[in-house]
Amino acid sequence: MLEFKKTKKKINRNRFNRKKSAGIKDRILCYLKTALAVAVVPALSLSCIFGYDFLTQCDYFRAKTIEVEGNRVLSEEEIIKETGINPGDNILSVNISMVRKTIMANPWVAEAEVARKIPSGIIIKIAEHKCIAVLDLGKEFLLNENGEIFKEKAAADPGGVPVIQGLAFSDLNLSGSKRTAAFNAVMNVLKLGRKTESVLPNSEIKLIRVDREIGLTIHAFDETKTIKLGYDNYQDKYERLKNVLHYVKNGQDFPDFETVDLNNSVNRIVVSPANKLPANKLPSDKSDGFGIREVRGIEDKGTKAQRREA
Repeated sequence: MLEFKKTKKKINRNRFNRKKSAGIKDRILCYLKTALAVAVVPALSLSCIFGYDFLTQCDYFRAKTIEVEGNRVLSEEEIIKETGINPGDNILSVNISMVRKTIMANPWVAEAEVARKIPSGIIIKIAEHKCIAVLDLGKEFLLNENGEIFKEKAAADPGGVPVIQGLAFSDLNLSGSKRTAAFNAVMNVLKLGRKTESVLPNSEIKLIRVDREIGLTIHAFDETKTIKLGYDNYQDKYERLKNVLHYVKNGQDFPDFETVDLNNSVNRIVVSPANKLPANKLPSDKSDGFGIREVRGIEDKGTKAQRREA
């Protein structure tokens, strides 16, 4: 019995010694791992720094070409100048995100994408706002296809688009409110004017006047012609205007017109024949001094004839 107890104590002592020895080994191993990590991390950091410096200063990645795509209004030279990238700059050192933000700061740019073309190129793709009209609010602003103001008009901006008068800032949804009926009416007319073979293309519209009571009045073609559209049913009114222009072109009674009033009933159009006016003078809304002609469209089996009543 006494011998068994001595053996048991010896076994327990051996286990304790082994555990103690194992604990010392684990601590030593942990210290070695920590020391290795402390040594490796700075080494890797230095390697990355030296590698980055080497790549960003390597002649192999010098910019030889800077390509610009999608520009119509802005010139390629203007866009490249705004990026601040020069031929010979290392393309890996270029901050792509910052270059994109710089390009987007130009009011003509709606969207931009900048990418590297390894080994020696930069590609810039932009989408410009498309100006469809000039909005006169005391100051003139350019309006895009979404009905958004994207910049104040400058002398260098391209022309050839309609000027809109009679609207106010409150008609736009600048504060998140809904656009007014007057503004939506203008946008509907501009949308019809962008269609292929439109009878009243935007390129021929010189001025759109907005009256909140009677609607829209268009000055188009040679600036001496006035077309009263009013509100609503613009698609139908454009079809009726097409018939009027065909009638005037082929009629013998009067070769041209000053005013066409489409803001009437469906089958009634009032036409004022044209007198000679001074060049570049817009006619007034009054019809004094002009003979009035009433043209009524008659539909018969899908074909439209027209008769004229004095």
